[in-house]
Amino acid sequence: EVVAMAELLYLRHFQHRGGLCAEVESVHVRSDLRSYGVGTQLMNEVLRRARERGAYRVQLTSNVTRTEAHQFYERLGFQPSHVGYKFIW
Repeated sequence: EVVAMAELLYLRHFQHRGGLCAEVESVHVRSDLRSYGVGTQLMNEVLRRARERGAYRVQLTSNVTRTEAHQFYERLGFQPSHVGYKFIW
């Protein structure tokens, strides 16, 4: 039974001499299992895998309206650093 998911993508960054950067997308925890540590376990595994693969940084974006998610990411040690933009056709 799937209770949580996240996409972990890797890309090379010119700004870091071609260093490997990890990007986390589509983080979801089943709504009835939130606040039970499932998201923390998921993100700890994401961070472990990125570090093991040699990523010098893990980044993610979160919708500006998701303030509880922002608090969650900050508790894990993520720091807000950029403003994001989208171009949608």
